[in-house]
Amino acid sequence: MSRIGKKPLKIPGGVKAAMSGNTINIEGPKGKLSYAMDSRFKIDIKDNVLTVTRPSDSKQDKSTHGLIRSLINNMMIGVTDGYKKDLEITGVGFKAQVQGKVLNIQLSFTHPINYNIPDGITIETPKPTQIMIKGIDKAKVGKAAADIRDYYRPEPYKGKGIKYVGEHVRRKAGKAVAGAAGGA
Repeated sequence: MSRIGKKPLKIPGGVKAAMSGNTINIEGPKGKLSYAMDSRFKIDIKDNVLTVTRPSDSKQDKSTHGLIRSLINNMMIGVTDGYKKDLEITGVGFKAQVQGKVLNIQLSFTHPINYNIPDGITIETPKPTQIMIKGIDKAKVGKAAADIRDYYRPEPYKGKGIKYVGEHVRRKAGKAVAGAAGGA
């Protein structure tokens, strides 16, 4: 059996879970999320405990069993606590600011980058070099953070770029000093 899939999920207080057809709806203090899953899998909700059962023991069903349970768990965490990713910008003149539903990022390009903030995501810039991405859907928060980071990934020589807070960037040594190699 799938170790993750067979674990029962305790539904936290203030969270409602309901099935409608093959869609599970999770509603909590921060919002609502729904997931349309494979109709062969069954979800039982009894006494604030949710269990997922799979139709067979095939390899595909075993892996999908764990996936469905993890996605439902992430939805419950999202509607109660929410998800957050922090990015930091390093580089002279690199900065970001939110203007309505657009994140304006100025990097070393000739023009600023305007990132349209997706629905269900909030982006804040407490400092011009910090970006905080918040939301209830883990996948959307991670996708938004990855899209913003892809505009200018941190480079290994000076460390300039957009990186996750706490991310370690392996640094490389630059060129050797010209006079030390001989000549003159």
